[in-house]
Parts: sequence; C-alpha cells; structure tokens
Amino acid sequence: MSDSLKDRVRAKLLRQLEEDGTPDSEHDDPRQIAVETDLDTLESVADDDPLVEELAVRYLVF
Repeated sequence: MSDSLKDRVRAKLLRQLEEDGTPDSEHDDPRQIAVETDLDTLESVADDDPLVEELAVRYLVF
C-alpha cells in the first residue's frame, strides 16, 4: 500500500527537522521555525486539502 501525499510530506518535514539537529536555544532558526509551523499546519488539515499539495511543491515531495 502506498503512502498518501500527506504522509510523504509529513515524512519529509520530520526528516528535515531531524537532519537539522537540536535547535540552538540562544538563536531562533527561521527555517526550522517555518518547517515546524508547516508540520503543525499539515497535521490540522484533511488529506485532500489543497495545502497538502502546496507543501509538497514547497518541499519537493513527489
């Protein structure tokens, strides 16, 4: 069974956060904040929401 687009986007975002490592407590990383925000937003929408496709394009998920 193949993963849904939403599952693949979620996996990509989680992988990016993992690869970035532990956030620096003294400095905010705008990119990491954006990825975390997108992940939170992704979790709040349905599988067929247009935002899922928008995030897939933004993070190059095929």
